[in-house]
Amino acid sequence: MKFSIIIPALNEAQNIQGCLSALQPLRNDCELIVVDGGSTDGTPAIAEPLADQVIRSAKGRARQMNAGAIQATGEVLLFLHADTFLPDNAIQLIREQICWPAHWGRFDIRLSGDHFMLKVIAQMMNWRSRLTGIATGDQAIFVTHEAFMAVGGYPDISLMEDIAICKALNKISPPLCLKAKVTSSGRRWLQFGLYKTILLMWSLRLRYFFGADPQTLARLYNGGHLWKP
Repeated sequence: MKFSIIIPALNEAQNIQGCLSALQPLRNDCELIVVDGGSTDGTPAIAEPLADQVIRSAKGRARQMNAGAIQATGEVLLFLHADTFLPDNAIQLIREQICWPAHWGRFDIRLSGDHFMLKVIAQMMNWRSRLTGIATGDQAIFVTHEAFMAVGGYPDISLMEDIAICKALNKISPPLCLKAKVTSSGRRWLQFGLYKTILLMWSLRLRYFFGADPQTLARLYNGGHLWKP
């Protein structure tokens, strides 16, 4: 079973080398595909010696991940953020457990950083994901190529693409919720203030549930604004 690890990136010069270096031992079983959305900090040049493919794409995480999936040759696609690290046995765990009826899944998550609330947030994310069958992109969503194509890939929306594809995949099978933890940076949670960001994330999810425009939500998310984009 061959895997394609697809990494969307935009101005990730500080993270991409560490991300790809950690994946080098997996290259016998995996191809590494970096999809750059127009970086201006040299991200593609850093990635090229460490990846099988570096693709240029229109900006937008959903578009970038879909562009990577089009070029992928693996039977299983694994979507990884540039600031997220897989557990050592990630590929083995997926290979052993992804089968009928589970066509997709995700890992549990830990958030790096010193603030004690990051541990609480990560645990809540893991519990919520098990309860709802919805994963976040930080949890390294993986899916068979067949199932990914069956749902039409990620919807071309500016935010909440992970929630949208999980809802579509749940119609094919429930997710495989692996207890092994990916380690993701807590930088986003701390950037605009931790408690403000918690409120912001729950607010964005609620608005999306009630039909808010993802483009408007993306402006709020990127600016750290609760009410005005």
